[in-house]
Amino acid sequence: MAEAVELEAGGRTVRLSNPGKVFFPERGYTKLDLARYYLAVGPGILRALRERPTTLERYPDGVGGEWFYQKRAPKNMPDWIPTAHITFPSGRSADEMCPTEVGAVVWAAQYGTLTFHPWPVRRADVDRPDELRIDLDPQPGTDFRDAVRAAHELRAVLDEFGGLRGWPKTSGGRGLHVFVPIEPRWTFTQVRRAAIAVGRELERRMPEHVTIKWWKEERGRKIFVDYNQTARDRTIASAYSVRPRPHAPVSAPLRWEEVGDARPEDFDITTMPARYAEAGDVHADMDDHRFSLDALLELAARDEREHGLADLPYPPEYPKMPGEPKRVQPSRARKP
Repeated sequence: MAEAVELEAGGRTVRLSNPGKVFFPERGYTKLDLARYYLAVGPGILRALRERPTTLERYPDGVGGEWFYQKRAPKNMPDWIPTAHITFPSGRSADEMCPTEVGAVVWAAQYGTLTFHPWPVRRADVDRPDELRIDLDPQPGTDFRDAVRAAHELRAVLDEFGGLRGWPKTSGGRGLHVFVPIEPRWTFTQVRRAAIAVGRELERRMPEHVTIKWWKEERGRKIFVDYNQTARDRTIASAYSVRPRPHAPVSAPLRWEEVGDARPEDFDITTMPARYAEAGDVHADMDDHRFSLDALLELAARDEREHGLADLPYPPEYPKMPGEPKRVQPSRARKP
């Protein structure tokens, strides 16, 4: 291993130990390569993380080693990185790091952080999301192209219900994410309800291609709208985050006109810096907008009132929630 190096990151000096440690054996990418990548896209990932409580997905020995999610701020975290106190569905709480400068991202990379998972809130108000996040998740037998088809119809749904605008990005895998900046007026429960309404409307329009069924046995070969990614303490990889796959792909922000031609495998820690240098952060204007969920919440109320479509199951680690249906997969449900 080479001796430690010091990197300049937005006015901070961050020490990188073992810079030659290989994190991606298939391509030979090292810890230093990872840190330099985050420096190259620094303003972009900082825009995605700024002031947000952030969970770190850490791979101290690279993608072939053990890994874990770090929710609590590390004890050795510098005092110039602020935190926010957040509460989990279990009732437990923790202080999570809230990056406010690029140095915090590089510091986390020093400790093997590949992927950053920011909450959809800012530390000034950790109970009211300022983003509606739609996760289009390809199920077995479907792929990125199927997600693209769903994303284009999703764009129309968002526009129809409240004139909402979404900013799309690759997941870093086979899926697509669409983020909508919203006014921080609604609770996690209400934002999740809006996501369910979006999913149901998309399912009605594309019944052969899209599903909002929570149980895998019911989904089929469709794109799953994972509405539970909007539940408290469920997060989505940030834009520009590196994903833990052999070729070091990244979650790539896209313009809508690029979605149809994009290929997830084209975006990794070696190609994204060049794209960023040429095009900049194509989602840079997200924070200039704030939309209302009123129309989607009215759609949710109409679905319940006219079609009897109420809440859907929460993730298994959640306590039983008010109004939630029976949380048991259909094949195991007790027959009448």
